[in-house]
Amino acid sequence: MIEIRHATSADNEQIWEIIQPVISAGETYVFAPDSSREKMLAYWCGPDKHTYVAVLDGLVVGTFVLKDNQPDLGSHIANGSYMTLASASGQGVGRAMGAFSINEAKRLGYKAMQFNIVIKTNELAVQLWQKLGFNIIGEVPEAFNHRQHGLINAYIMYRKL
Repeated sequence: MIEIRHATSADNEQIWEIIQPVISAGETYVFAPDSSREKMLAYWCGPDKHTYVAVLDGLVVGTFVLKDNQPDLGSHIANGSYMTLASASGQGVGRAMGAFSINEAKRLGYKAMQFNIVIKTNELAVQLWQKLGFNIIGEVPEAFNHRQHGLINAYIMYRKL
């Protein structure tokens, strides 16, 4: 069973072990592939975010953050970022984190969730978010500089809570 809980500083090394290979691939996140551990943990675990981990058999296998999509008058809409350990792929970790985050965003008082840059070639993520009730509400041309494919489009995805 997958347990989801708030991350603590004791989780930082396992969070980094998830983040590092994802960003170094240059396929799904906007961060520079050579971003440092310090930079990424400061971002991922920053004070403006609610940071969580997914634990399976005592191992952190996923992590996600919830935050305001925009400041002030846009703060009623949540934004989220999600990463899963490659070796945990296909075990329902992403789905569990997604479903949990929808309920958690409601609990935190958000009225909707919006993802600003879901890379079009990340088909598994697009399908997962659609299964969880998100709609593609826009497509931004050449929004992401994919390491292998060059400039590709990204979706904006939205779900009312």
